[in-house]
Amino acid sequence: MTSNSENDKLVISEDPSHPANLIPSLSPSGVQKERMIPCDIFVMDKISQKLLRSPNPPIKPSQCTPLFFNSFNKRNATACIHTHSQNAVLVTMLYDKEFTISNQEMIKGIRRDGMGVNLKYFDTLVVPIIDNTAEERDLTSFMAVAMDKYPETCAILVRNHGVYVWADTWERAKTMCECYDYLFELAVKMKSMGLTS
Repeated sequence: MTSNSENDKLVISEDPSHPANLIPSLSPSGVQKERMIPCDIFVMDKISQKLLRSPNPPIKPSQCTPLFFNSFNKRNATACIHTHSQNAVLVTMLYDKEFTISNQEMIKGIRRDGMGVNLKYFDTLVVPIIDNTAEERDLTSFMAVAMDKYPETCAILVRNHGVYVWADTWERAKTMCECYDYLFELAVKMKSMGLTS
């Protein structure tokens, strides 16, 4: 299925309750994200994961698609952000199986997934770290296992690669992604100074 005016109605709408703003839409591979337009977006059925709308070739879906669906299906997220943040990569080099930090103000910007509340200043933020694989899609089962083991996390770090962050809205996912990145950077700097996080 490719782009046409009828299918474009799946990705273009001003109405916040329109399906265009409620169904899984995925960014394409190899397209500069800041230059994307709605017609570049893939739309998939949440249950079958079949494409409902596809941009014109040669645009392909992201290899991250199955990982995004982990967050949609296992956590009922509506948004998942994947970044190759240097701070995320560095903390995976400094921590073994989990990134932990506490007593930091920015922790209050992170949700306890499924709990409907944010972490508090004195809480310890724990983010699981999984090892990277040769192909992004091969991370899917490892991410799923980590999500099961850490039911309150809203993020998974991938060693020497980056981080996945999800939430119930894109706005909350973006805010948490910024908070996580701040905390990752802070932890890296603290380690370089010999401070504990």
